Amino acid sequence: MNRRLKGYRLGGSALALAMGIVGAAVAQEAVVPTVAATVDTVVSGEAVSGVIVPGPDARHHRLVSAAGLAGLEIFDLSGAPLGRIQAGEAGGLDVRHGFPIKGQPETLMVSTDKTDNSLRFFAMRNGAPVEIGARAVPLGFAVEDVCLLRNASDGGLYAVAVGDGGEIEQLLLYANAKGQVDARSARRINLPSKIKYCVADDATGQVYASQQAVGVWRFNGDPEADAAPALIDAARLGRISEESGSLALYDGGPGARYLIATDASSGRLFVYDHGADDAWLGAVSLTGRGGAAIKEPGALQVVGAPLGAGLPSGALLVTDEDAAEGANYKLVSITALTGALNLSAGTPQDTRAVAAPRFPAVVAVAETAPVGSPGDAADDPAIWADPANPANSLIIGTDKKAGLNLYDMHGRVIQHLPDGKMNNVDLREGFMLGGRAVVLVTASDRTNKAVAIYRLDTEARRLINIADGVQPTGQGDPYGQCMYRSARTGKTYVFINDSNGEKRQWELVDAGNGRVRAVRVRDFAFASQVEGCVADDTSGLLFVAEEDAGLWRLSAEPDGGSAMTMVARITENPALKDDMEGVGLYDLGGGRGYLVASSQGNDSYAVFRREGDQAYLGSFIVVADGGRGIDGVSETDGLDVTSRDLGPGFEHGAMVAQDGRNVLPGENQNFKYVPWKSIADALELEVRR
Repeated sequence: MNRRLKGYRLGGSALALAMGIVGAAVAQEAVVPTVAATVDTVVSGEAVSGVIVPGPDARHHRLVSAAGLAGLEIFDLSGAPLGRIQAGEAGGLDVRHGFPIKGQPETLMVSTDKTDNSLRFFAMRNGAPVEIGARAVPLGFAVEDVCLLRNASDGGLYAVAVGDGGEIEQLLLYANAKGQVDARSARRINLPSKIKYCVADDATGQVYASQQAVGVWRFNGDPEADAAPALIDAARLGRISEESGSLALYDGGPGARYLIATDASSGRLFVYDHGADDAWLGAVSLTGRGGAAIKEPGALQVVGAPLGAGLPSGALLVTDEDAAEGANYKLVSITALTGALNLSAGTPQDTRAVAAPRFPAVVAVAETAPVGSPGDAADDPAIWADPANPANSLIIGTDKKAGLNLYDMHGRVIQHLPDGKMNNVDLREGFMLGGRAVVLVTASDRTNKAVAIYRLDTEARRLINIADGVQPTGQGDPYGQCMYRSARTGKTYVFINDSNGEKRQWELVDAGNGRVRAVRVRDFAFASQVEGCVADDTSGLLFVAEEDAGLWRLSAEPDGGSAMTMVARITENPALKDDMEGVGLYDLGGGRGYLVASSQGNDSYAVFRREGDQAYLGSFIVVADGGRGIDGVSETDGLDVTSRDLGPGFEHGAMVAQDGRNVLPGENQNFKYVPWKSIADALELEVRR
């Protein structure tokens, strides 16, 4: 079951304003302290936006200025010019450290080029930017600003470009084999009017956008999640007087994380508590070193690292668009800024540090065509491995709004069966039908509230309906499903559960006319909704995921009763987050192997030992591969795992998983193919030889 947060909401600060607790007049009437800049720089041309790139010591810190048609200009922190490079009409600018290029971490800079509304990429090498883009990445809209986000969920680096028409384009960045940086669009969000600035927080994954005539928005920067936009402050209705201006973020650790925004009309800086739903904390006015007011502060950037004398906790870099001596940059001490508002500067966090992903990451190397139905439609796959020609193996996937799809190992649809709302699917080889062994496929049919039964014709590569008429389940909503072949009796069974937690077991029998019927043999139930399940034919055990509770183990035999044991309780394992959904089994032989379960609430996959007490071994995530153009996998409902050879790239088997959000770019849901070898390497597991 997919869970999606929809709609817009008011952040803590904006909510209070909307309730009439405070108004714009409060910000204007209150006594506002003044903070003087520590450093005034001098620039030789236009000053559109700037970034400070810390060096190994104070002598090697650099200020890089986007200088419009002058390109990028480089200064030391005293403002002394050090050089200039061509960059088109440079506008927005941002920087991140530790971007991998040919296996080496580099400092990456992105700049907007307003000449052709594109993004250009630079590496800081020997204290100066060097262009390393594979191309100027076109945006297709009038770009205003760009900010970088390292996604905390998967470690991927994204550029977020905002535009004059309210566009918010998020692009995944990657380096090709030549060491050149390129980008692929991951998603597009639109607001109805100009967005002037943006800033992103790597730690929380949040992106802030300044919609000039409306206010400051915050949204989830993970493209595999709901954007969940929240309005932090509003022009005229909130503290912003007329127009929202630039944005910056300071991270001083717990209790000292701040969002800083300019009120464009008054020239003041507003400070919000980034650690408390961005509640408003206060306002300051700025002056240069000589006391002249900074009337129109432009683009902002924060560096939360010591930058030398007078800047012990780093600095706020302010673009002064209306300085008497010409547009330039001011460096405002973070300690002076926070001190003026009686706030703590905390402990500055090293902006050059790169946090590891929460779990080891792997990538999918192939994906299916999107299902035909929009919305939450793809659900569950089943894998058939061709023993004679592994490259001809097949994947069966459900479109739970329309039927079944048969895919090849390249993800191409080779058959679509519009047979109704098929939710889950499974298969077993070796079922004897009319004296001949066949590949038997069953699915939970929510349209007819029945067990759908097919034969997989492996030569014609087609599914053929062989149900002996409609096989009713007697359930209100047949939902999750899996199959079992008993090693004790050789009989084949199917389990189907109702969405209310009730589960039933049917024996599948030859009806004597080339068709198969289902005979009900057992009923049992769970306390709440279950869906994903897998049966271990060797041990005779059934594993069932109760979505809000955890993973259960019980007998798969029809006379096994209803006694069950909790294998992994969600509340007892911090790596698990409800819903628990799809479950698959990787067979190492001899009763050994692994269970894989999707932890939908945190977009990860938990691995348990197959044998013994099913000990938890670790979790992994599936992230985007920019080079292949295959996005990560999120909100997985169903999955299947095999240790059989599936052809080139999948010699040791694979996991096939439903992707709840098929981005890069956004399309209907589909299924992703992940080599088991990469999962095994990530978690130090075995592969079947």
